[in-house]
Amino acid sequence: MNQDARYDAWSAGRHYENYMGRWSRRIADQFLKWLEPAPELDWLELGCGTGALSSALLSRAAPKSVVVTDLSSDFIEHTSRLISDPRVIFQIADAQKLPFEDACFDVAVSGLTLNFVLDKHLAISEMQRVVRPGGTIAFFVWDYPDGGMGLIDAFWKAATSLDPAASALDEARRFSFCTREGLIDLCRSAGLTEIETSAIETQTGFPDFETFWLPFTLGAGPAPGYCSSLSEDGLLALRNALGELVGTDGPITLPARAWVVKVRQPV
Repeated sequence: MNQDARYDAWSAGRHYENYMGRWSRRIADQFLKWLEPAPELDWLELGCGTGALSSALLSRAAPKSVVVTDLSSDFIEHTSRLISDPRVIFQIADAQKLPFEDACFDVAVSGLTLNFVLDKHLAISEMQRVVRPGGTIAFFVWDYPDGGMGLIDAFWKAATSLDPAASALDEARRFSFCTREGLIDLCRSAGLTEIETSAIETQTGFPDFETFWLPFTLGAGPAPGYCSSLSEDGLLALRNALGELVGTDGPITLPARAWVVKVRQPV
């Protein structure tokens, strides 16, 4: 395992929904609006998480069929309980080695997942392989390097102020390619052309600091995984440091910005 990923925790779907999934849903809706897909297409989703993009494409994209995949059996189980639609098939699958034939989907998409795949070029190559000529490959990732996911940015700033070694775990450092230029370079190096990108934004809002802090204690995701590794005193110190950064009086509102990428397969 990559040492930088040692606290990544991809289980407990309900807790991950509370931590990140609810914000992913807002971005997923905007992503599909930007994508402007035709109806009655065969879709593949890589890395469903708690079903943010899965739900959005079923309600907004009028698909003919959707194969929803994730490497985590917990996420597949969680999402399959939430979504009951005859157009959908759920399957545990590795984005780096998809168990599908060549050219069997019209669209392959991934939401907030590609950065966690060890070999991103291989995952993109697999998306190319399974998408039909003239089809679409599209994905989105948080803008980690420029603080685009404010709650995550604040968390690691607080953690690093107490534990300098935590800087190696910060998604801004781990996923430095998650910029417009970095994503274009990634796609080009994987052999993709006709690349379109854009930034989409929303906000994360919390009525008070306790509501903001709670998801970090639930153990699902990189930052909550790091919290789980701390002693009781260490966790309290981190809570206090984070409170100093974002404030503990009144509502908390932070930015949530993602980069979206779309590539058309050659005919």
